[in-house]
Amino acid sequence: MLRLKEETKLLLYTFLLCYVGFLNLAILKEPFDKGAIIMATIISFLIGYSHFIIRKFFSGGDKYIFLYSSILAVIGLIVLYRVDTSVSIRQIVWFATGVTAFILIVILLPNLKKFSDYKRLYMIATIVLMSLGTLFGKETFGAKNWISIGGAAFQPSEFGKLFLVAYLASTLKDYDNFKDLIEPAAIVAISLGFMVLQRDLGSALIFFGISVTMLYIATSKLKYIVVCLLLFLAGGYISYLLFDHVKLRVLIWQDPWPYATGKSYQVVQSMLAIATGGLTGVGLGNGYPEYIPVRTTDFIFSVICEELGILTGFAVVLLNFLLFYRCMRAALYAEDKFSQLITVGFSSMIACQTLVIVGGVINAIPLTGITLPLVSYGGSSMLSIFFALGVIQKISEEGR
Repeated sequence: MLRLKEETKLLLYTFLLCYVGFLNLAILKEPFDKGAIIMATIISFLIGYSHFIIRKFFSGGDKYIFLYSSILAVIGLIVLYRVDTSVSIRQIVWFATGVTAFILIVILLPNLKKFSDYKRLYMIATIVLMSLGTLFGKETFGAKNWISIGGAAFQPSEFGKLFLVAYLASTLKDYDNFKDLIEPAAIVAISLGFMVLQRDLGSALIFFGISVTMLYIATSKLKYIVVCLLLFLAGGYISYLLFDHVKLRVLIWQDPWPYATGKSYQVVQSMLAIATGGLTGVGLGNGYPEYIPVRTTDFIFSVICEELGILTGFAVVLLNFLLFYRCMRAALYAEDKFSQLITVGFSSMIACQTLVIVGGVINAIPLTGITLPLVSYGGSSMLSIFFALGVIQKISEEGR
């Protein structure tokens, strides 16, 4: 009963955040923007009804996984509505689709132990999805990781990483000695190779982070992690020597200011926006997001910091890691090794993605074009994250 009261309180705070944010945007427009209030109502209904359904069918699992992810989605939808109303409307459709997938996974998916036997299927799906961008992708902002089918564009690697996690979980659950690591190491190397060829360095970093985390949980051997890090550094150095786009990213990271009007324009504008916002921001609707490139996806964190302040930016990062904590907590209660490893893999996927994109927009690491989980615009990202969270939610329900 106490937990239900705490969940209800957080749910009400989420509704309050949603209405306050959209009401603020509605007041700023002349005449009063009724559409913003309609958006807030639709979002609140989706979140409230979804929480009710999950709690009705499964009352024992960790509902904070859904609540924290909903808060992040609300922040993203508010900022997207402020930047581009049409984009926010498309995003709410993806949000509704993702939440629906989340609920269906929790309610309809059978016991996840049964899915540990499809290792070959996961391996094939991983290789196919990772290769699609290289073979058929169109270049967008320097990366060749988008493909178009019937007029609909998506990133195959967003779904490829889900199958990579499933493959590693189904393989590493039977770890006994070093020989058991040869095949998964080859699959990870192939995946990283495709990402380098597609110039999708962000995904390469995420896949490496996922793989190393799952390897350590499965084996508990630090020496394997050290070897992986050395191999990754060697691969990064070779990529630096072979590929001009890698050299460019490193050059911009080292000193972006001499190229502020050209090669490093994105990073410089991002840092200027963050500096302009300061701790508390210039106020929602009072900034200049039009000067920030790719503001609905890669650099939405910069928009948040400019208008709502670095403190709010820090809150977004903190929410991501609270979500990571709740997901990793579910792994502790998992009934079998496969469920534990797949939970760890999906949890580290969210954490790595947050670290990589936030580190890139503040120039702490070389910039890589990926989305901020649940906040940035993107159907592929939204669906893959909610699919991963749905699986984790299912495991949290089974483990109690």
